[in-house]
Amino acid sequence: MLGLSSSMGRISGGRDDNVDKRASILVGTALILWGAFSMAVTFVLPMFGVSVWGVFAIWRWWPLLVVCAGLCFVLPPFLYRDRRGLGGLLIPGMPVLTTGGILLFASVLDWWGAWRWLWPLEVLSLATGFVLAAVHMRAIWLLIPAAVLGLNGAVLQFCAVTGLWNAWAVLWTVEPLAVGLALLVIGARKRRNGLLLPGFILCGLAGLGVVGMTAITSGKMILRWMWLVKLLGPGTLIFVGVLLLGWSLLRHTSAAQAARE
Repeated sequence: MLGLSSSMGRISGGRDDNVDKRASILVGTALILWGAFSMAVTFVLPMFGVSVWGVFAIWRWWPLLVVCAGLCFVLPPFLYRDRRGLGGLLIPGMPVLTTGGILLFASVLDWWGAWRWLWPLEVLSLATGFVLAAVHMRAIWLLIPAAVLGLNGAVLQFCAVTGLWNAWAVLWTVEPLAVGLALLVIGARKRRNGLLLPGFILCGLAGLGVVGMTAITSGKMILRWMWLVKLLGPGTLIFVGVLLLGWSLLRHTSAAQAARE
């Protein structure tokens, strides 16, 4: 028993030492990079006559602090893949990292108006965080908020770029579509037929909703992108129909094989 306890202690101690080593490397590298950056700004560049107040002034790179903060959230789950609980850091980490990237882009180019078109990336990055967390933590149910946020973010990005905010009269149907798609993925992954039927129903209702709302609002909405909106509803119905047929055929094949055995 003493030998077993000592062996377990050595294994646990080895794991702790490995974690401490990785953390030390991460923090040490971050400090070295930040120190080198500070030295370049305050000492090296002025020696060569480079002004820190130029068009691409060094001070414009301050959003790198936000980027570093985002990396502090995002990197640990990838460095310690055996610790599933760290996957939760990806949910806040991705939006912080995206915010830093947008701030850096706007600050360096001095184009703060870019936020008008780029702010939906925050919603998309949050959806990405949920997806990555679901994979790292093996928590497939996180795909439901990921799907809802992802499709809403895609619609918001479309409206922000095109300026067609009145398209929400039709595109609100992404809400049931997102939940339906998430249920289909979870049902197929977990092999739970009870989740597939609600998923098909929600996706079908979303397709019918797009078709109905397009017919109602097409006379009021004269848009360059109306052809895309019109294709969304029938396309969704066709997609759901193909999935339903495939599911039925697979169930029939599986039942036939089971009967033969």
